[in-house]
Amino acid sequence: MTYMNHDEPYSEDYLQGILKSVKTIAMVGASPDKTKFSYGVLRVLHETGYDMIPVNPRPDVTEIRGIKVYPTLASIDRPVDMVEVFRRPEDLPGIAREAVAIGAKVLWGQIGVVNMEAARIAEDAGMKVVMNHCPKIELFRPFWKPKLHLGI
Repeated sequence: MTYMNHDEPYSEDYLQGILKSVKTIAMVGASPDKTKFSYGVLRVLHETGYDMIPVNPRPDVTEIRGIKVYPTLASIDRPVDMVEVFRRPEDLPGIAREAVAIGAKVLWGQIGVVNMEAARIAEDAGMKVVMNHCPKIELFRPFWKPKLHLGI
């Protein structure tokens, strides 16, 4: 088995290919707090047209932005294309195992979320893996990338 080197930059084609192919994204660590980064990412991805599934184990969090919240990946009642993770890096291997168990195609660790064991678990199951990146940023990258060929 050949593994990706997650210390190397991902190609733009790899990241854009994932974002074009996935429709349903389960966000582990989604927060109802509007000041949290995960809330903003959930909002933008949802408004862009992705079917967002917030995952948060707190019993008092039942919906975020009017979207039903699930306590675990296993409790989600429909297929999930991508599992996006807003949790500590040490939580990622367990989440990777859960993502494999539900048949997700992509494991995406948010900025700062890197764990090589989790990458291996997901890649061994045939999943694509992205770590230490934000899908919201990658989604809009073609529009904000500097145009170095233009004069000032």
